[in-house]
Amino acid sequence: MTKKERALYIQKELESRYPDPPVPLDHQDHYTLLIAVLLSAQCTDARVNQITPSLFKKAATPEQMATLRPEEIQEIIRPCGLSPRKSKAIYELSQILLKEHHGKVPPSFESLEALPGVGHKTASVVMAQAFGVPAFPVDTHIHRLAQRWKLTNGKNVKQTERDLKALFPKEKWNDLHLQIIFYGREHCSARSCHGLACPLCRKMFPLRKKPIVWKKG
Repeated sequence: MTKKERALYIQKELESRYPDPPVPLDHQDHYTLLIAVLLSAQCTDARVNQITPSLFKKAATPEQMATLRPEEIQEIIRPCGLSPRKSKAIYELSQILLKEHHGKVPPSFESLEALPGVGHKTASVVMAQAFGVPAFPVDTHIHRLAQRWKLTNGKNVKQTERDLKALFPKEKWNDLHLQIIFYGREHCSARSCHGLACPLCRKMFPLRKKPIVWKKG
């Protein structure tokens, strides 16, 4: 298969397997989604979903979060890892949302990426899932699978994002981001497939013999 043929095959297969992919992070609105995505950095979605009910019970709006001390936030989110940095970012971005955005999550990449603790990947998830703006957030699952499926050279996540956007239709980006994540977790994880065992890898690369060592980028 050529790269374009692989992309089309992947798109059709994932649409068949995951026709209506849910957002894996539990949330109630744009703000709680933003906080959940921020917490998911270097942490599993499952762990975040265990922690956020306690956090949102105490503070589920920028107004409520801004009344807490960063130390209080840190104590709740500690199991998510990087808690000193994340708690400070949550506190500070809540203050900024109140002062500069009327307590609302801004619907633009530029404004989101200006918030503490919000990088391009976090902003992309929020733009895609909260506002329906086409984006292709690249996490470790997507970066790894894009390399195994030879859709990118794997130099870094920025390059992977550019390559995937060039290969897939813009209107499919938001769903594909989630579909690839679900497929990676279920069939093509870091420790199980190595580009050799899962259904898509076997179909696209039937002659592949050596495991694919992915570049974290």
